[in-house]
Amino acid sequence: MTDTTTMTENEIVPTEAPIEAAPVEAAPADTRPQRGARGAGGRPGGRPGGRPRERAPRERSEFEQATLEVRRVARVMAGGRRFSFSVTVVIGDKKGRVGVGVGKGADTALAIDKAVRAAKKALFTVPLTKERSIAHEVHAKYASSTVEMIPSPGRGIVAGSAMRVVLEHAGVTNVIAKIQTRSKNKLTIARATIAALKQLKG
Repeated sequence: MTDTTTMTENEIVPTEAPIEAAPVEAAPADTRPQRGARGAGGRPGGRPGGRPRERAPRERSEFEQATLEVRRVARVMAGGRRFSFSVTVVIGDKKGRVGVGVGKGADTALAIDKAVRAAKKALFTVPLTKERSIAHEVHAKYASSTVEMIPSPGRGIVAGSAMRVVLEHAGVTNVIAKIQTRSKNKLTIARATIAALKQLKG
């Protein structure tokens, strides 16, 4: 008996052909410029190690300065009052050179800058003794302020108010200074002190 399941020579056996995968297009390359690499400090282009950039040291001035007074002043204009600041500054090298200046500006920083420049223009040299005192007694008056200075070697500075500031920046360390009026205007006291120092003779 013949097996009916036997395939004949002409019978075609179906087979599954392999499926070819569709070609995948590559993503376009990023042509945008790359930003600078961040350093450890977190800023673009930072140096390796994260050390912050050091600023160049500011040149130290040979003069020391002190602000005597800051006043807010008003000027009456057609459209109303305009406010500004008036600053009085003392500068000196504490070796005999001292000056007082006044500056006005819309803000205190600008006024101080103008006052310092004015004080530098007003610099003069005070003749000091070996004990860093004055050679003789002097008196001076400016506006409503009258001052007196007496040499006092070894006593230190016996003075107050604006007189002490001016004398310290001039380099005077042994003197008795008195304000002979009741005026408390620091600018006029400082001007009177300067006038007295200019009377000194070496």
